[in-house]
Amino acid sequence: MFQFFFKYPGPVFSRGRLVLLSAWPAWLLPVLILAAAAFIAWLLRRPRGEAAPALGNWRTLVVWAMQSALVGIILVLLWQPAMTVGELNSQQNIIAVVLDDSRSMSLPDRGAASRESSAIAALEKNILPGLQQRFQTRMYTLGEALTQVPSPHGIAPLEPATHLDSGLKQLADETSELPVGAVLLLTDGGQNGAELGRSEISPEVIQELRNRRLPVHTVGFGNPEAGHDLEIEDVSLASGAVANARVTATITLKQYGYLGQKATLSVRDGEKTLAQREVDLQPDGRLQTEPLSFSAGAAGAKRLTFGIAPLAGEENQANNAMTRPFLVSDARRRILYIEGEPRWEYKFIRRAEDGDPTVQIVSMLRTSENKIYRQGISSPDELSQGFPSRAEDLFAYTGIIVGSVAADYFTPVQQELLREFVDRRGGGILFLGGSSALSDGGWAASSLGDLLPTFLPQGNHNFHRNAATVELTPAGLDSPITRLLDDPEKNGERWKKLAYLADFEDPGTPKPGATELVDMHAGRRKLPLLVTQNYGHGRTAILATGGTWRWQMSEALGDPSHDLFWQQLLRWLVGETPGPVTASMPARLLQDEGRVRLIAQVRNRDFQPAADARVTAHIVGPANSDSVIDLTPSPDTQGQYQADWTAEKPGAYLAEVVAQSSGTPPQELGRDVVTFQREDGIAENFHTAQNRQLLQHLSAATGGRYWNPSDLKNLPREISYSDAGISARTTKELWDMPIVFMLLLGLPLGEWLLRRKWGVL
Repeated sequence: MFQFFFKYPGPVFSRGRLVLLSAWPAWLLPVLILAAAAFIAWLLRRPRGEAAPALGNWRTLVVWAMQSALVGIILVLLWQPAMTVGELNSQQNIIAVVLDDSRSMSLPDRGAASRESSAIAALEKNILPGLQQRFQTRMYTLGEALTQVPSPHGIAPLEPATHLDSGLKQLADETSELPVGAVLLLTDGGQNGAELGRSEISPEVIQELRNRRLPVHTVGFGNPEAGHDLEIEDVSLASGAVANARVTATITLKQYGYLGQKATLSVRDGEKTLAQREVDLQPDGRLQTEPLSFSAGAAGAKRLTFGIAPLAGEENQANNAMTRPFLVSDARRRILYIEGEPRWEYKFIRRAEDGDPTVQIVSMLRTSENKIYRQGISSPDELSQGFPSRAEDLFAYTGIIVGSVAADYFTPVQQELLREFVDRRGGGILFLGGSSALSDGGWAASSLGDLLPTFLPQGNHNFHRNAATVELTPAGLDSPITRLLDDPEKNGERWKKLAYLADFEDPGTPKPGATELVDMHAGRRKLPLLVTQNYGHGRTAILATGGTWRWQMSEALGDPSHDLFWQQLLRWLVGETPGPVTASMPARLLQDEGRVRLIAQVRNRDFQPAADARVTAHIVGPANSDSVIDLTPSPDTQGQYQADWTAEKPGAYLAEVVAQSSGTPPQELGRDVVTFQREDGIAENFHTAQNRQLLQHLSAATGGRYWNPSDLKNLPREISYSDAGISARTTKELWDMPIVFMLLLGLPLGEWLLRRKWGVL
């Protein structure tokens, strides 16, 4: 339709440049148009005889616009307008035809045929015959890599991945010395390269195509809107946890065609279901996030599968599950608990942790002014001089509990060590309420006031031996620290039924960024009970009571609420405390890509960066693969070491990183383990709807066009308008466009009809 009115196809106007062929100066044209418009306005506004009917203001404006447009068109035609556009020389250029042959192209198109069948049919019927009359053609397939093929016959969608970005770069590199006039890409737009998002083509590739003025025309197959489908978009999960810890994963999903229905989320370790819950499905295409909590279980490297149960009529069930590598550690975390007075809370905290093999409490209890009772020590010398005054001694612990202890009990050096324990060491500190704790212990006025997650109140009479009941906040309903029951609603009700506390302390107001998990009601007062925050590389918390022991004494025999709460709280306190060696990698799930960068942060006993360590990684994988590699120092970050490695085969891998000092003899600084997994072909099961956004972006950015399969009749002609390859600038005169004659006839006729209607002929 566009070409019917404007004589030429759209690319002539979108890629061409407007010129005036007349020898008359171009500046004179707008001057004459403005002068003519002014003269017409004067004629219409000049006084008329009494018998002449008046047009009125808005009618005068309409007539003026139509007459001015008519005169303007005539003046423009006198200047002989034309478009100059680059056009490929016939039979001297190559059109690169690229056909996606990844597995997603085997899915049904809008009809019963597969996307690949529709693409091949479009090539043979509408595209190749027209192209071959004008140009040479080269046929390629694109999956994991670009491959030249003689014809589309026999192409099957079997490739396990689609790397559009790297494939286009390979095409640009391989044809750099050939007269390629345009690229025609037939695909569903699936993009699952290792380093790019599904709607992204790298700026470097776009710029390379632009430098060659090489347009990419895209033809999209597949429905942009999914039919009946449930799809897991992502699973957010920590890299690991301590044994039997409570872990919460965040699952992002979307659905099409099942609004308002219920579906079941689950997490499995092999054939064992660890947890499941029912969720209500939100509107079509909307991302929804759902938490799913489960027990980490016994130590070991695991491959967890997060899934959503299929519903009736679902078209693609392969995108209902995602796997994640997960490492459960049985390393025992040591927590230093300093208590300023004998009290029931001390005894019951230690008793709660007796049943937790992952946490060991090393305690020092002041039984009198100058006497300390030690428990859980590993040697007679441990804590023999009281609270540690050296970083290497204090940093041997992963967490600290500060009970009813005044701030001035700690020397200025020890106070600074407490700050460094959280900030630099990355440990956790829990402050309890008590008669000599928090503001009553002078912590508000100490140098460590900013370490606490609340603004402590002034004064020293904020500890009360009165009853207080507890209640979860909205944040506490979903927190793994306070999860006594899996169902959030039932969990909230369970907390309300816990026995009242026998004492409490006003902890003040939570700081910005802190999280209030539990509130307490003392008479008419509502105060925070449990508040947490991140600080530096670590975390701190306040539990503003010394009376949780009543939850154990007052509940039914065998009730696990007290012990479970304390175990979860202390696992949170130390669960993310790093060791001297911390191994990591940018991505632990490798999809259709084996390259991986292994990174290790190495610190000495003072947790200062170790710049001269020797770091090695022992990697074991599927089919008894075994490798030992050296990590080299990073040029940008002191104490960081890295190495690039390739996982050749799909499967699960485990890397143990060991760091040794450079002295003689070398001493081990520490070790860490990281797991990762390579999966091939899985990514093609996800995001199976046509990715029109990527295809439109690619074509627009390179000067091409996005085509629907039903509109390919004019493609062989329009693709010839390109400045790439061997091309010449051609001039297309515009004076004889049908739209021009329609306007020349339509404007005066329209004015006459309007005047007749208004009675002012």
